[in-house]
Amino acid sequence: MATVKSATPPRFKRRGARRERRHVGSRSRRGESEPRKRRRRRPPLFVHRPLSESAILPPPRKLLRRDDVVLRITEVEAYRANDTACHGRFGVTSGRGGHAYVYMCYGIHMMLNVVADKEGVGAAVLIRSCAPVSGLATIQQRRKQRTDKPILLTGPGKVHWSSPGLSTSWSNHPLYVPAADGPAPEGILVGPRVGIDYASPEHVAAPWRFAAADSPWISAPRTP
Repeated sequence: MATVKSATPPRFKRRGARRERRHVGSRSRRGESEPRKRRRRRPPLFVHRPLSESAILPPPRKLLRRDDVVLRITEVEAYRANDTACHGRFGVTSGRGGHAYVYMCYGIHMMLNVVADKEGVGAAVLIRSCAPVSGLATIQQRRKQRTDKPILLTGPGKVHWSSPGLSTSWSNHPLYVPAADGPAPEGILVGPRVGIDYASPEHVAAPWRFAAADSPWISAPRTP
């Protein structure tokens, strides 16, 4: 199997529209006249699910900051423990499922990942691209670009520079789904990951990249 060249980004294939997912316990049991008063914990961004399922969850999610910047996650990539493209090949990805894992790439960019599966497995999901929900002017100032096109945030390094506080100190911090998280995408695009020519042909061709079908803020061309 030939290696996919990074100069020609692989195309996505469309996946069926997502069905609404509900969290267990989101409604009171039948027969109860009053809702429970127990305070419910916010659901984690990722839980202890198999990686393939966890990777499909992020596209409608949002990254929230304390300032005016809110980003919608539009594209992610999944990395498995036995994956020759996974950063975990240098050592087990730290943390439990649902927690952040941040590492530096090329000595410049911080890569924001969310640990998937059980602790010690070494699987994670890379936040690859985002779309601005609010705070566009702030993002442009941080990136020193005036464009409002997808090139502003399509790529994990660009996500880093839009969030100047992002560092390896974020690792092991829990990530949660906020309330009123926004609508789910119309569908999910699936395709090979980008920029991993160093990996084995099997892993280069693996369809482990997922993106929101209703957003232009993704880093590779979509299927016509």
